[in-house]
Amino acid sequence: MLDADGVLFESVQSNIAFYNAIFAEVGQPCLEPHEESQCIFMATREVFALRAGLDRQLRERMAAVAAKLDSAPFFRLLQPPFELRPFLQTMRRRYKLGLATNRSTTVPALIEHLDLRDIFDAVTCLQDAVAPKPAPDLLNLCMKRAGVSPAHALYVGDSPTDSAAAVAAGVGFVGVGNRVNVPHRIEALAELPAALERLARRT
Repeated sequence: MLDADGVLFESVQSNIAFYNAIFAEVGQPCLEPHEESQCIFMATREVFALRAGLDRQLRERMAAVAAKLDSAPFFRLLQPPFELRPFLQTMRRRYKLGLATNRSTTVPALIEHLDLRDIFDAVTCLQDAVAPKPAPDLLNLCMKRAGVSPAHALYVGDSPTDSAAAVAAGVGFVGVGNRVNVPHRIEALAELPAALERLARRT
């Protein structure tokens, strides 16, 4: 199972632009530096809650703007490390692949934008009305849809939130990049097949 942001692509600038566009529409200032660092890992509704606090009406206004916002300009700011489809097609010859992300309404359009139709055996996101990571719900549902048990599953993420979700779901974890410090970590997605081979030899 793969996370999206920080694993399949770098999305920091895309996320910042997305939230700033929403905030501008509802008369809010741009993201503060601490919000920029937090929004990398948080679900959209959590970012809205962080900004709006107890102001329910403001949260609802932001959610309404987000629901109508054209995702295309923000997708163009995403930075995949390479062409993802051939890489994942090769991996799919050996493994079932799942996508489990805290994203919500943007997921179908994102898969289309990245040309990843028919790549994943299961996809879960917050449109499935489950708790966001670090709760294990997304991962559990992804495994259920793929027909895989936790003993035969592994999650690939880039944050402590992802690592915590994997632990809660009882699955292995491989961290990507320098935002997470775990025993099994790779610098970039391209290293994943070799990392999986090493892990397989240990079991």
